[in-house]
Amino acid sequence: MEHSMQSSTIVDVLEKILDKGVVIAGDITVGIADVELLTIKIRLIVASVDKAKEIGMDWWETDPYLTSKAANNDTKALEEENKRLQERIEALEKSIPTNRLASTELNY
Repeated sequence: MEHSMQSSTIVDVLEKILDKGVVIAGDITVGIADVELLTIKIRLIVASVDKAKEIGMDWWETDPYLTSKAANNDTKALEEENKRLQERIEALEKSIPTNRLASTELNY
């Protein structure tokens, strides 16, 4: 009987943590003889997806490694940029004389 009460308590605590969110922050500093060599800043938030979105955290929606939607958006953006660059190259090629030797001979 105690085991079931214990697990429901853990579930309640976990539910509250996910509902409200918990932030854990810490810094690790490595040094020798009072000379700081390395600092690692650790920031961790534990919250439900809904709570994270509520506080403005939605980075997983735009990370191409985590969602196919973000990968598709990146692909579309790259395709559009590629098309614009191709058009610029074509315009530059049209503005350059086709035979440079003939154009330099005319200048002399």
